[in-house]
Amino acid sequence: MRRSPKDTLESARRISRRTLVIGGLQAATIATLALRMRFMQVEQADEFRLLAEENSIKIRLLPPARGLILDRNGGVLAGNGQNYRVVVTREDAGDVEDILRRLARLIPMTEDDISRTLKEVMRRSPTLPITVADQLRWEDISRVAVNAPALPGITTEVGLSRLYPQGGDFAHVLGYVGPVSDYDLSKIENPDPLLQIPKFQIGKVGVEGRLEEDLRGKAGTRRIEVTSTGRVMRELDRKEGTPGTTLQLTLDRYLQNYVQARLGDESAAAVVMDVRNGDILSIVSAPTFDPNLFVRGISSSDYKALTENDHRPLADKTVQGAYPPGSTFKIVTALAAMEAGVIDAGETVYCPGYTELGNRRFHCWKRGGHGHVALAQSLEQSCDVYYYEVAQRVGIDRIAAMARRLGIGVRHDLPMSAISEGIAPDRAWKLGKYGKEWLIGDTLNAGIGQGYVLASPLQLAVMTARVASGTDVRPRLVRAEDGKPQAAPAPGPLGLSEAALRSVRKGMFDVMNSQRGTAYGSRIVEDSLRMAGKTGTSQVRNITKAERDRGVISNDDLPWERRDHALFVCFAPYDAPEIAVSVVVEHGGGGSAAAAPIARDILLQALYKDLPPLSAYPANQRDRIEAQQKELNLLEREGSQGARSRA
Repeated sequence: MRRSPKDTLESARRISRRTLVIGGLQAATIATLALRMRFMQVEQADEFRLLAEENSIKIRLLPPARGLILDRNGGVLAGNGQNYRVVVTREDAGDVEDILRRLARLIPMTEDDISRTLKEVMRRSPTLPITVADQLRWEDISRVAVNAPALPGITTEVGLSRLYPQGGDFAHVLGYVGPVSDYDLSKIENPDPLLQIPKFQIGKVGVEGRLEEDLRGKAGTRRIEVTSTGRVMRELDRKEGTPGTTLQLTLDRYLQNYVQARLGDESAAAVVMDVRNGDILSIVSAPTFDPNLFVRGISSSDYKALTENDHRPLADKTVQGAYPPGSTFKIVTALAAMEAGVIDAGETVYCPGYTELGNRRFHCWKRGGHGHVALAQSLEQSCDVYYYEVAQRVGIDRIAAMARRLGIGVRHDLPMSAISEGIAPDRAWKLGKYGKEWLIGDTLNAGIGQGYVLASPLQLAVMTARVASGTDVRPRLVRAEDGKPQAAPAPGPLGLSEAALRSVRKGMFDVMNSQRGTAYGSRIVEDSLRMAGKTGTSQVRNITKAERDRGVISNDDLPWERRDHALFVCFAPYDAPEIAVSVVVEHGGGGSAAAAPIARDILLQALYKDLPPLSAYPANQRDRIEAQQKELNLLEREGSQGARSRA
């Protein structure tokens, strides 16, 4: 059918109207878009430029490698090991709890781990990666990587974590690191930004804690391009941080290992010091613990086992422990008296077994007494009555002054935790502490190292080193920093007369080498290495008159916690002193039986720098010593075949 001209004209008009409408709509849309673009590009340009820069470029901190801690020969005491970990970023994860529960099917995670992570995620910035789990195995990381598409916001990382390859040998002196806590942050006025990184490790106690800022290092940075939701697109550049300072200590790891093994299961402490320059060669508190447990996060059961142990493995007895020094303090009393001129080396005091003061008797350890004794014999046989008399003559103030001169009652400056000052009491101290006047009976007790007097094993080692050298040698623990030697302060003169020192040293020599000496059984028979020492026994309970009348109960018949502490100090070689040692065995009984044999063995180990030859021991002890050496679980020295000759 043919269309009429009228129909054709009407159709053309309709097409023209539709074209105009559509064209008008297109023009309006283009105009609107143009106006909007102009508004965004011109009027909001600055705002969007800032948002674009903030959202597209992020700067993240790179934790530096923690500084190594080495022994005096370069052996690693505290290092860094690879640590595989998994982190979550809230902005990328969406439903964090759901993602964590998926993750828990792939790696070891408990409900507590999930709750802890959720709490931490909500406390931190949405773009900050939060550590979910660390110290993972490669197999765990591999499973997470394979399932990455189903785990948005989850990332695997390889970092560094503290590692203590010597286990418990250096636990007390080095301390340990752990995740930074709110309590840690509260103690720091201007915290390093590194400390804001979740689970960042910082030193808690010991050298790790005291020298934290040196060991921590400086953070590095990396610039990354991210999406508006925080997803990493690419790394633009990276600036590595500055590793922490590498510290070389004065300690010898082999000697430390020997001392730890020799103390065994005793509740004890030992300090070995070079009398010539103050280097601490070994400082051991026993029993010990594995500091690696704290790095990984110690379990409740492991921590409970440590805190409930009556031998207190977490306490550092070498510097925190303060004990009545017992008869080792007679060295102080003797020097104070000789320097004051109230007694000389040849004068004798009669010991009937006690001294009477008013209506009270102060007893000697030997019930029948020692008879007439001079200075050397008083040390050799550890006569208490001699020192009751001498202490009264010299007075407590001069005894206390001598104690401080020899290092007791002084807080020594070492990078360790809670170093005890000990107590060198005098009249002013008691008045200030208790508001009471000093009594003569207090002086008698102090003269034999009982009463208010307290000293740490470190202080006893310093005392012995100063007597041996005649100098005010000071203990030190850091030998070098980043390979740069730290000069030991040159010891100055002690200010004591050589005659007084010679007399006391002679008495200490007789303790070891005279058949009547209290430690004759623990002597060294090698002539060039003869040692000098002093035994000590400090009471931890009061002995009543009734018990003395019946006979004092033997330590062996008492519960462990009521037995006396055993102490011993020594140095060698006698003619040219090199090494000083102090040993305290808590509730060990007598110093001659419990502490002296340990100290002698340690001293020989330090002098020979390896297991000493059996010829250094008395002949009747060699079989026992040989068996003992075989039983000790010691580090094997690189390239060592048997005992080394002394340098």
